[in-house]
Amino acid sequence: MHTPFDTSERQTWAGRADAYAASFAKLCAHPVPELLDAAGVEDGVRVLDVGTGTGTAAVRACGRGAKVSAVDAEPGMVARAAAAAPTADVRLAALPQLPFADAAFDAVVGNFVLNHVGRPRAALTELRRVTRPGGRMAVTIWPTPAAAGQTLLGRAVRAAGATRPDHLPALAPEDDFPRTRQGFAALLGEAGFADVGCDTLDWDHRTTVEEWWSGPAAGVATIGQVVTSQSPAVVAEIRGQFEALAAEFAGPGGELNLPHTALLAHGRA
Repeated sequence: MHTPFDTSERQTWAGRADAYAASFAKLCAHPVPELLDAAGVEDGVRVLDVGTGTGTAAVRACGRGAKVSAVDAEPGMVARAAAAAPTADVRLAALPQLPFADAAFDAVVGNFVLNHVGRPRAALTELRRVTRPGGRMAVTIWPTPAAAGQTLLGRAVRAAGATRPDHLPALAPEDDFPRTRQGFAALLGEAGFADVGCDTLDWDHRTTVEEWWSGPAAGVATIGQVVTSQSPAVVAEIRGQFEALAAEFAGPGGELNLPHTALLAHGRA
């Protein structure tokens, strides 16, 4: 069931929960309120948070009075999420195979998890399986083309002349899909969801040069794997290019304001 892309993702994220929490986690937390709203997460609702990461959505769902289960494929993320949401049932599991019965949940959410699976269609089919008939599902992804803030690190890599290493496979063409509102909505329809919609979320993420660099410097996500696979001299060049380009987004006191965009798709099982 797992593809080379899935295997690479497991290796990429292994042992990096703390580095993610200190860098990109605040960015990824931004869509969570809208995500939970779209899935109808409220008091008493049985909700599953897939790819919970550090547990942000699980914590927010618990705060709404929901009965929360959460899964992640990385043990470090599971540990952090379980500590953050002690009343939730947090387990180690990866799409497209979840350890839950058919129709087990009233609502299912996945915050950027589809960016990290090798078979997005199979993943969505599995999410539909565990959602009760009439239950709601909501998921987010990063779109293509990406917003200016999200491309900053990639621009620095290219400006330094660095390239993606061969050990990082891209998603197989037959498994990919258009990362647009229409393409994302169509993907949910293919998986059998009804009443499908897709919204665009835009915001400025506020961070610092040091915080934003700490993620890739620690190997977090694909961009981090690209950075850390380079020689020390090339890494230093990437850092220099990053600092120069980051000046475009500098605000008062050296804070960075990085424009980001996400797609939030939702539907009913």
